[in-house]
Amino acid sequence: MPIQCFHKPAGGRDFLGLRTSPLGRTEIVYDDGCARRLVWKVSEGANERQIGDALQMAVKQARVVPALYAELRKRSIAIEAIER
Repeated sequence: MPIQCFHKPAGGRDFLGLRTSPLGRTEIVYDDGCARRLVWKVSEGANERQIGDALQMAVKQARVVPALYAELRKRSIAIEAIER
C-alpha cells in the first residue's frame, strides 16, 4: 500500500496520513502540528481508496478529527484508537 498523506490547505498544520504498521495493518495518523497525535487501526477489509477519500475530505474541514469520524462513518469504515 502506498503511503497517503494530506495537509490542511492554506498553510494549516493539521496532517492526516494512511500507513501500514510493522504488523501489516492499515493505520490512520492525525497530527495537529503542535501537541496532539492520534493513531487508529482500520478494520480489515476496508477499501484504501475510500479511506483516502475520507482523509482528504476531513483535512479540509475546520475541525479535522470530528470530520474524520463523520467521513469514515459515511463510508462504514470502522477504526479503533491505538495511540492518544
